[in-house]
Amino acid sequence: MDNPPVYAVRLRRRRRIPPLRKGVYLLPNLLTSAGLFSGFYSIICTLNGGKWYWYAAVMILLAQLCDALDGRIARLTRSTSSFGIQYDSLADLVAFGVAPGILVYQWALRPWGRWGWLAASLYVTCGALRLARFNVQIASVEKRYFVGLPIPAAADVIAATVLLHYRLYHWLGGEGETGKHITMLLLIFAVAALMVSEIRYYSFKEIRFHHRHPFPVLLGLILLIYLAVGGGALPRHRELRGLGAAQRHRAPPAGPPARARRRRGAARGAGGRA
Repeated sequence: MDNPPVYAVRLRRRRRIPPLRKGVYLLPNLLTSAGLFSGFYSIICTLNGGKWYWYAAVMILLAQLCDALDGRIARLTRSTSSFGIQYDSLADLVAFGVAPGILVYQWALRPWGRWGWLAASLYVTCGALRLARFNVQIASVEKRYFVGLPIPAAADVIAATVLLHYRLYHWLGGEGETGKHITMLLLIFAVAALMVSEIRYYSFKEIRFHHRHPFPVLLGLILLIYLAVGGGALPRHRELRGLGAAQRHRAPPAGPPARARRRRGAARGAGGRA
């Protein structure tokens, strides 16, 4: 008995709608855009120089706040998307990579010349590598921990150091300027190495503020608030202006030639009075 013929039925493939044609979520992406704007404005403040370095550091911290809110809101509203993840990474590279790199170079690393801009570019490069590794491992790494120092945390270290410098300069009566070039050079290498390291950091993504937590957690949050308010208080305009004026108008040390001129001047004054 012959086998019956077999007819192949061609199935129509369902047309796949591109994700962007369905639309994007507004609230998380608006917060991401606000963080990107803060990072770009930080670059503008850095290019203005002088007292604007303080504002550049504040804008980096503001971008950090926007970055923390957009991710949490996206998870709470279940509006996480591939577009949002990629957009957030690009915004992070500008706000927490390029902006702090330019700030630390203009503010402290310029006297190092070639080594200064190489150190700043190394920070930006390590930040980009950190973001790329995060995007690749996002589905395979435990969500409670980050592998390597997150780039927003590295940018916070740089911005907090700038703000702390201004506060210490005021407290020490103008002596805080000494040593910032060496300190920032070492700091920029340290945070760049930590970003590409394999050290695990707690992500704080699973902290539920409406649940009970140990008492030290509350104390730690209160301490952070006090440090943020005390260290980030807006300094007076004359304090910021005095940072550069104190260095320009500082009298040179009185060496032997200066002492000799003073003695001759005093002798002439005594002879004229006699």
